[in-house]
Amino acid sequence: MSLSEVVERVREGKEDPEERVERYLEAIREKNPELNAFTYVEEDPDVPEEPEGELAGVVVGVKANINVEGMPCDCASRTLEGYVAPYDATVVRRLKEAGAVVIGITNMDEFAAGSSGETSCHGPTDNPRAPGRIPGGSSSGSAAAVAAGLCDVALGSDTGGSIRNPASHCGVVGFKPTYGLVPRQGLVDLAMSFDQIGPLAGSVEDAALVLQVIAGPGPDVEPTVRDQGVPRYHDLLDPGEVEGYTVGLVREFLEVSEPGIAEVAEDAARRLERVGAEVVEVEVGRRLVDVALPTYYVINYVEFFSATRRFDGRRYGRRIEHVCGREVLRRIVAGAAISREEVRGQYYERALRVRTWIRRRLMDALEDVDVLLGPTVPKPPHRIGEELSVREMYGYDVLTVIPNLAGAPAGTVPFDTVEVEGDEVPCGVQVIGAPWEDLKVLNVMAALEEVAPFDMG
Repeated sequence: MSLSEVVERVREGKEDPEERVERYLEAIREKNPELNAFTYVEEDPDVPEEPEGELAGVVVGVKANINVEGMPCDCASRTLEGYVAPYDATVVRRLKEAGAVVIGITNMDEFAAGSSGETSCHGPTDNPRAPGRIPGGSSSGSAAAVAAGLCDVALGSDTGGSIRNPASHCGVVGFKPTYGLVPRQGLVDLAMSFDQIGPLAGSVEDAALVLQVIAGPGPDVEPTVRDQGVPRYHDLLDPGEVEGYTVGLVREFLEVSEPGIAEVAEDAARRLERVGAEVVEVEVGRRLVDVALPTYYVINYVEFFSATRRFDGRRYGRRIEHVCGREVLRRIVAGAAISREEVRGQYYERALRVRTWIRRRLMDALEDVDVLLGPTVPKPPHRIGEELSVREMYGYDVLTVIPNLAGAPAGTVPFDTVEVEGDEVPCGVQVIGAPWEDLKVLNVMAALEEVAPFDMG
């Protein structure tokens, strides 16, 4: 049942929202001890007696770096252990005003620094659709909670793939909006020029409905949010629109992916052709793919180092360098080194110039097509606890960082499975659009969902 159908039933009195919440609480009690998707559960949430709004009765999980008044906002780090949010982030306030119920806080990589869901101070999250394997990160708990049926939808944050990576591994829908479409007020930054809040959901329609509620400027002054008008993403969603679209299958994205994953993306392109889309091969240049990851991480390190200077243990929490995990410390140390005046031009300022080039190159690739298509992550999820080098771990991000560098919208939809050591693991395909063309991306995602061999059940 879609969220819009749930909302209609709640409004008409055919479904009791308190009973819906209790069913999810029971599912969390049963499954969460093994999954570790939620780090905090509100056992007595505020459920409106007569819920109204576009999300009336919808049950939501929120990532641990987004403020929900009265709930922990510890970013899965001992740095902020015991910190309780004193206010609602703008997106959370909008969800509540639309009638949604926040049921708890979801696990994540510490301070969103990770691609596997293993760096949380609360311990790793398991993948409900591939037990024993990572769910992906950093929005690990949000993806796992949706995949396991512990909530209707969840919010995540995406810096370089942190929504799309776990959505692909867990077999759910994940969407990163255009930078500046969704307010970031109330989000604890990893890298402020990349971060965007977005939905993880069981279907593209559900993700579009949540986006419709949280997007757009509001009364709060936030310089990163642009007033472009907010399309009614859910109301205007039409997978039939792809019949007039041209889809660019990116050759270089296939070349850097494992063969089985590349085959899934190629199959997705063929199936789009059958429903009327024109599919053409697009080249973005191997250089773009090769430089995207180091460019992203240089900027990420510097912005993260700057953002963490407030965690000095004086006003709240503890000094971050004294209690954080290895990955967070790695980024702080690297950011401090790159920020030094004598090397700033050699690394950080050069990375900013390359970022501009990447954005321009991506826009050139989108000039003659409506969207770009390819794998979401180039390799399947490893087993929890398996030792990977830093290079291997960062390799999960090679395709997802590119839209963040360009500020472009991108989403992933579960399309098929790939076999890994005898396990059938979900595999998503990524759709990338030009900035502010989020609806086009969602339309293609919805069309892929209709023709995908993957069974969301």
